[in-house]
Amino acid sequence: MIKPEIILAGYQQGVFPMGISDGTDKIAWFSPNPRAIIPIDTFHIPHGLARTLRKKIYEIKIDTAFTEVLEGCARRETTWINADIIESYIEMFRLGYAHSVEAWRDGELAGGLYGVALGGAFFGESMFHYKTDASKIALHALVERLKTRGYTLLDTQWITEHLQQFGTVEIPREEYLRRLDAALSKDCVFV
Repeated sequence: MIKPEIILAGYQQGVFPMGISDGTDKIAWFSPNPRAIIPIDTFHIPHGLARTLRKKIYEIKIDTAFTEVLEGCARRETTWINADIIESYIEMFRLGYAHSVEAWRDGELAGGLYGVALGGAFFGESMFHYKTDASKIALHALVERLKTRGYTLLDTQWITEHLQQFGTVEIPREEYLRRLDAALSKDCVFV
């Protein structure tokens, strides 16, 4: 397990840990340049997601199934979420730094995401879904929560085709670190 204070110090410096997907429990630290973020105030809701939101078929819950969300994110053919990452982030959750946003349907966990909240920054780690649009619904709920609670930075680490549809952009590391410093100076409460 990585000690929580080491993970938190890493986030504060713009780096984050990931397991190496070579079948070992090795951990590497990353600081991508450019860095991907979703600008909270310009989050884009794709048409399909807007339709799903109007149907109100998902119930959003916060921090009720953190371990299940983490395990759902890890349940892939290749994953960077190894045993050390799982144990470390469960401890971060116990300490109140890591959080899950969950989409529930018919009483079952349908999808969600997890990440770490520090100051006015949220560091998105991973998302998953069992049902159509469930992870997107969770992401929308996360952004709404961040807006209403005064957060200014939503870090997605890298840009992916999936995240691009929500308005994800890449910024140079220097700009990211400036935004990170400003966000960390804020006193926001996630739950």
